[in-house]
Amino acid sequence: MKGIITKGIGGFYYIDTVDEVFECKARGKFRHDELTPMVGDKVEITVENGKGVIEKIYERSSELTRPMVSNVSQAFIVFAIKDPDLNMELLNRFILLCEYNNIKPIICINKIDLCEKEEYLYIKDIFKDLGYELLFIKAKEEDNLKPLKKMLKDNVTVLCGPSGSGKSTILNSLIGNYKMETGEVSKKIGRGKHTTRHSELIQIEQGFLLDTPGFSTLDVDIMPKEELQYLFPEFSSYRQCKFNSCLHNKEPGCKVKEALDKGNISRVRYDFYIKTLEEIMGRRKKW
Repeated sequence: MKGIITKGIGGFYYIDTVDEVFECKARGKFRHDELTPMVGDKVEITVENGKGVIEKIYERSSELTRPMVSNVSQAFIVFAIKDPDLNMELLNRFILLCEYNNIKPIICINKIDLCEKEEYLYIKDIFKDLGYELLFIKAKEEDNLKPLKKMLKDNVTVLCGPSGSGKSTILNSLIGNYKMETGEVSKKIGRGKHTTRHSELIQIEQGFLLDTPGFSTLDVDIMPKEELQYLFPEFSSYRQCKFNSCLHNKEPGCKVKEALDKGNISRVRYDFYIKTLEEIMGRRKKW
């Protein structure tokens, strides 16, 4: 049977096959291959005499370490516009990490009732024409979250963003009574005694939602400096630079900088690109 790992505790993995959830152990061969099953993995299992075994782990489309989860297809990046004030550099860093990990970023600007419309139109202007979904919401009003609920279908979704942005409010609203049902399932399969918090996928709206906010590490030094530019979609139309190795920094004949001077690329986004490039290059020099 095929399924998805929704939870892993103490060497046991819980596989959702749509029809049923099976408790499984992993074959020893995975240890020899230095491959550890992760929440989110698509797997093949066999079940004999009520005991399940993971036989195969399919190739992952994405892999996060904090939280430990694979095959995440999209992230709701939640930022408050006020209380606390929006940190644009941090927002861009979350987007960058989504791009690097092959995860679709969906930008959710919360608490818009705390500001005038002109204040969040500035944000809209920065991200226009980049292809990102940008939502302005009031997380405490459940009707505001209907667009997010629709986006859960056929996706594995994680929430991320800074403290105080409203992630927990959104998470609790989206999960609703599903958390109670998950607890009942845990008791049925004899693992209700475990109280430690683990990453867990909740099946909801024909998709899966990670029940803990993610991306607790925001390091970018793992990114090769030559690849960084390809994580900025606004650069894609301006790469016919004088030099093939152009990093769009101090090189002459740079089409990206020409587009910047003409106002076709956001100064905020470009400055963030340069700062990130310098951060990567600075850390590499220290090594």
